[in-house]
Amino acid sequence: MSQDPRELVVLVTRGTDHELSSVAFTIACGGITAGLKVTAFLTSAAVDLVRRNAADMAHVPPLDPLRQLMTDFMARGGTIIACPPCVKASGYTQADFIDGVEVAGASVIHEKFRNGAASLSF
Repeated sequence: MSQDPRELVVLVTRGTDHELSSVAFTIACGGITAGLKVTAFLTSAAVDLVRRNAADMAHVPPLDPLRQLMTDFMARGGTIIACPPCVKASGYTQADFIDGVEVAGASVIHEKFRNGAASLSF
């Protein structure tokens, strides 16, 4: 049996204006706490989450503020990947995003699934 931690992909489709974004990152952080290797894949409106300063005011009590959740997620080893067509459709470039965000296609996520990653969608 492999000694590598199990992987979890959290697919996020909502932006800063929806509570499910905070729920997604709360669960993603919980996955890291549980010992999983977690990747958040941002599609559709969710690519706005990683635009500089976009999540700073988003807060859905009793959850932690969205910026804090995302910062904690990345500091603990979580990976955030933004969908290239979604980035382009939103008019963003890599320079618009917070540090550490990767713009990469679905093939990266498909490879994780092929290797047995679990998934959750928000």
